[in-house]
Amino acid sequence: MSRVLALILLSLLPGTAFANEFEPVREKEEFLSLVQDRELRIGLYNLKLRVMPDGTIRGSALGWDVTGNWTWNNGYFCRDMDWSGYPISYNCQLVEKRGDGELRFTSNQGEGQRASFRLR
Repeated sequence: MSRVLALILLSLLPGTAFANEFEPVREKEEFLSLVQDRELRIGLYNLKLRVMPDGTIRGSALGWDVTGNWTWNNGYFCRDMDWSGYPISYNCQLVEKRGDGELRFTSNQGEGQRASFRLR
């Protein structure tokens, strides 16, 4: 019982909580270092993307090709994409990291919907 209580108390310490928080990625160079030679994945949709330094995006989702272009603009990842003939509109997104294994993108410069990707 005392071990359980100790674990509960440890989980309430501020340092522990901050370890799981996302941190904003504000610089293009930091973003590129996170995605270089890695794939962004969301397993539920079999979504796999590569964001390339030359400004292109390529990958697949649910078995269909995904292509696109991206730029870094005022601290935001701005992209337009195409999912096998279905256009995905231009949008600038807030990028946040958790460790070096997860990125979260929030549309409309951080005011919209979120999607978290594992980096592999």
